[in-house]
Amino acid sequence: MGTPRGARRDFAGLEGRRLDAARLFARGESQAAVARTLAVTPMTACRWYAAWKVGGRRGLKGAGRAGRKPRLTAPELAGLDGALRRGAHAHGFTTDLWTLPRVAAVIERRTGVHYHPGHVWYLLRRLNWSLQRPARQARERDEAAIRQWVRQRWPAVKKTPAASGPGSSSRTTAGSRRSPSSGGRGRLVAKPRS
Repeated sequence: MGTPRGARRDFAGLEGRRLDAARLFARGESQAAVARTLAVTPMTACRWYAAWKVGGRRGLKGAGRAGRKPRLTAPELAGLDGALRRGAHAHGFTTDLWTLPRVAAVIERRTGVHYHPGHVWYLLRRLNWSLQRPARQARERDEAAIRQWVRQRWPAVKKTPAASGPGSSSRTTAGSRRSPSSGGRGRLVAKPRS
């Protein structure tokens, strides 16, 4: 069944249920009775019984966290955040642009832990970094010339709705290019084949 995405598991509640099972096993209850009482599957009760037989109540204690342990500790992540904030130039890169392979290289240099560049993004999101793409601009771009063109030439080139006359998308309206009254070609008429 699992846990819904984004929801946290109640590890204390789960451990309490296992310890309830240990108490029931100690009283002599069967695995089937424990499964019914605690609303778990018979297989779960069987696993709990085997762990209880080997280690007693301690065998049913929680393991702590669920899932794989993180490869970078909290202090290492904080150090990585500070290192990234110093910029890519500080780490020997030619531009001050961070890419995922560059971040992966810095992580490996600082901690010795190798991350695939595709997985580096998960770490960056944990550090509250966001995706930023630089605007693409030509190297030859001349801002002064662009401002002058927009101020002087653009008003003469720009089309205005008043200059082109009234327009309509309807074929029955006089402003339409397809209406007979507009002087356009009008509706195409099929000619018999000769």
